[in-house]
Amino acid sequence: MARTVWDSTVGKKTVMAVSGLVMLLYLVAHMIGNLKIFFGAGEFNHYAHWLRTVGEPFMHYEWTLWLIRIVLVVAVAAHATSAYQLSRRDLKARPSRYVHKKPRASYATRTMRWGGVILGLFVVWHLLDLTTGTAHPGGFQNGHPYQNVVDTFSTWYGDVVYIVAMLALGLHIRHGFWSAAQTLGVGSRARDRVLKTLADVLALLLTAGFIAVPVGVMTGVVS
Repeated sequence: MARTVWDSTVGKKTVMAVSGLVMLLYLVAHMIGNLKIFFGAGEFNHYAHWLRTVGEPFMHYEWTLWLIRIVLVVAVAAHATSAYQLSRRDLKARPSRYVHKKPRASYATRTMRWGGVILGLFVVWHLLDLTTGTAHPGGFQNGHPYQNVVDTFSTWYGDVVYIVAMLALGLHIRHGFWSAAQTLGVGSRARDRVLKTLADVLALLLTAGFIAVPVGVMTGVVS
């Protein structure tokens, strides 16, 4: 039954919707945590340490964090795989381009695929920069996330990469949230306006919240 559902277009769209909502919940929590950087190094570093001790003593050190990471990896893999397969299926069904583009297609709709690629590449860079320290511009310091963030956003390319990725994220959320609601049967003619407004608000808040961090470093508010 699971294979039958996965092979269907509706099944793949459902997987995309559910995995997208899982990542959206994570992004909201991640943004709130990031904003703690404006309360100083002590507050931000304490928050980063707390993430590794959640659930103790029942959970061992970092076990909860690793569970979150595993769920996210599964969600990202499911989202990317279903998106790729749906895209290939769409191309096979329509091997030649339409003569006229759909006039009502928004910019976010037309750039969803490229936006997904940009975000995928950004996630790799972000992990290598602030998790493993492999691509960190300064001397990466374990246990000192505040200083590591300041180091990254003290470089022009760190700011550019991050801000461009967050703008792509905003467009992705704006279209993806509404699409997920339609796929899961939440949308209707009466609720469409509310859902689109909610998608706009979520996209705006998340984009502004994430971009606030590099802007804070660039302006000296965070230093």
